[in-house]
Amino acid sequence: MVSSLSGYGLSTVISLPTSSIRFPAHAFEPDAVARTSISGFCQHAVVTTTSPDQRPDEATLEILRSAFDPEWREPALGHEAVSVWESENRVTLPEPYRTLIAEIANGSPLGPPEDGGLLPLGWLPPGWPHQRTRNPAAPFPLQEAWAWEDENPAEDHHERVATVYNHGSVVLGTDDELSYWVLVVAGPQRGKVWLVTDVGAYPYPMPEALGFLEWVQRWHAGDSWWD
Repeated sequence: MVSSLSGYGLSTVISLPTSSIRFPAHAFEPDAVARTSISGFCQHAVVTTTSPDQRPDEATLEILRSAFDPEWREPALGHEAVSVWESENRVTLPEPYRTLIAEIANGSPLGPPEDGGLLPLGWLPPGWPHQRTRNPAAPFPLQEAWAWEDENPAEDHHERVATVYNHGSVVLGTDDELSYWVLVVAGPQRGKVWLVTDVGAYPYPMPEALGFLEWVQRWHAGDSWWD
């Protein structure tokens, strides 16, 4: 099965065979794992969840089906391909995102977010900063907002910011190529949606982060992100 994702503003074509998954050229290499230790950040051992979360109930799945118009759905990956990605990246995706991409849609150019849509698993927007090896299995380093534009940069500032971008998350999409929605997949914030921007990183909508389902519901209701 081959799906062209031209609706995302991306020219890459992703091939989705039933037994494996191939990533686009600008996606991270799953077997090249960075193991950077950042002083002052959340420093937990890299622990891989070995079994999936409990499957979402039918009411939750119906909410997701209604949010993603079939006409705008990219083909679902299937559970086998999702398991391959998880094995290669040593992390288990949180529900209900996992079942969404396995059974309903592996992305949608319609959104959320509206600027470019919901990216397929493992994809990065063309303008993604800190182009380095991503490590979804390393714990996401934050538990509260960090506005790095307001502080005097320390010697390790660039490395700390890069870790926020590249550790413990999958990228959901972008707003204006300056702000990126990520779903945390490892660490204390697992299952929560954060907004990582050029000036800082924030649990959405602050002070606490929403889960993936609530984030989708807010978009589907037509509400402004910050109302």
